[in-house]
Amino acid sequence: MYNLDLKYRFYKPFWVFALSIAIFGCSSDSSVSEQNPFPKEEEVPFSRLLTNQKFYSTMLGEDVKYAVLLPDGYDTSKDDYPVVYLLHGFGNNEKAWYTDGMIQYYSDQYKGEIAPMIFVMPNAYNTYYVNRYNGRYPFMNMLTIEMVPEIDKLFRTKSDKNNRAVMGYSMGGYGALILPALNPNVFSVGVPLSMSFRTDEQYMAEPQSVYDYQWSPIFGGIGANGQNRITDYFKKHSPFYFFKDQGASNFSNLKLLIDCGDDEESLSVTNDKLHTVLRDLNISHEYRVRNGGHSFDYWKKSYPEALKFISAAFQEMEYPIEPDPAIIGESIKETDYETKNVSGIQINILKNKSYGDSETSKFPVLYFIHDTNARTPVNKLSALSLLNNTMNNLTMPSAIVVEIPSTNDLSSTNIKEIITYVDSNYRTFSQKEKRILMGNSKGGLKVAQFVNEEPSFFNACFLFSANLTENNVSPTPGTFYYLDITDDSEEYTGYNKMYAAIREQNIGYEYRVRQGIDGYQSFLNGLSNSLSNLSKKL
Repeated sequence: MYNLDLKYRFYKPFWVFALSIAIFGCSSDSSVSEQNPFPKEEEVPFSRLLTNQKFYSTMLGEDVKYAVLLPDGYDTSKDDYPVVYLLHGFGNNEKAWYTDGMIQYYSDQYKGEIAPMIFVMPNAYNTYYVNRYNGRYPFMNMLTIEMVPEIDKLFRTKSDKNNRAVMGYSMGGYGALILPALNPNVFSVGVPLSMSFRTDEQYMAEPQSVYDYQWSPIFGGIGANGQNRITDYFKKHSPFYFFKDQGASNFSNLKLLIDCGDDEESLSVTNDKLHTVLRDLNISHEYRVRNGGHSFDYWKKSYPEALKFISAAFQEMEYPIEPDPAIIGESIKETDYETKNVSGIQINILKNKSYGDSETSKFPVLYFIHDTNARTPVNKLSALSLLNNTMNNLTMPSAIVVEIPSTNDLSSTNIKEIITYVDSNYRTFSQKEKRILMGNSKGGLKVAQFVNEEPSFFNACFLFSANLTENNVSPTPGTFYYLDITDDSEEYTGYNKMYAAIREQNIGYEYRVRQGIDGYQSFLNGLSNSLSNLSKKL
């Protein structure tokens, strides 16, 4: 292995050759050349990706393997760079990030949008990035006390906590949470992807063989079951305890982006519960749930935001509260839909442009209980315009949209009367499989309550920041649920309970947690994101 200390911290290496020429270049004495104490070094081509690196750890009593990815231009600049430690999952090693994870390819794709940074990939075996309970393999201490200074010595790094981040998947996701949380003097940023950990209930329910192999060698309690598994050492390293025990003020400088796919076998429930704990404690963080499972297919889609989040932290920039607004397209006019009065309820009916092309064609119906949030009529038209434009450009099947205002006195009886009226006066498919019910805010609560009381009318319900927290509404088997909420919404507790119940009962679902705060624009963003799923259910 070549000398990293010379080549990568003080790169370029040409000064070695220049010095030799200056000292010996003018001499013609061959004996001097033969006895040259500075023989010419063979130049090693610069490589941004350094694999098969290692250093000896006195704490572990063995070599620690690692890989490093240097930013483009490292060899031609004298700049110092922030560092991101990339942590692999259980059963993997340091190679995973630059092979399956393709971190060089993807980080280069986004280099125009992020600050240049050094990526360090340590091999952690199955340590969960913590010290073992019995002190025999202090991996966290090794990484924070030995490895970080070693990397700072070998490379041109910005060697302070504000310029160090940790990102990891699965077991590495846990490391990306606990390393900055418990070592705030070393790291300031964490990006856990599909974090692998367990709530107390999940931990106690683990099969004995899994518990004894994966967990007890690290946290103690070998052979234990039930409550005996919840050791003091486990609590010390459980985010469901240490965030509460230490208090929010101790994490005021911690920057977290937690991201987990909704198809995870159990980890999505774990991560969602952690989100509610952090919200309850008022600990600032970003939280995302998208469609996907436990694979690099999902994590690669996390890279764009994850890298931008880390870059913003390194540059001491405020991370945006809201994403870019959804594109609505051409706005409809009030003359584009029909207004009818059914049992004292004024409804608006939007027919697709294909409705008049045939006198026999029938169409599915999307019923929309609309909470306009006491705002201007423009907001009301925005949602209908988005749906109309989506049908017109054929990205959603042609349907009839029935808008029902969300009022306090809107009852299940009213909704059934409206369905009867629409089926009697418009060319609709009257089967449950061709009806969807959706709603936002108070309207979302009405949707959840109606489907719970009358499960035979709709095949799917779409809930956007529904007011579930103060209302105990259970999911209904046989109905598909699309749950959409922002990570700063006040309805996080209700959504957590609804999602956990859906998963427990094996009910069909999609779950989305997006960037943003409660508001009508947030609803439009969520509606725009849901269109592909609406299309499938229509």
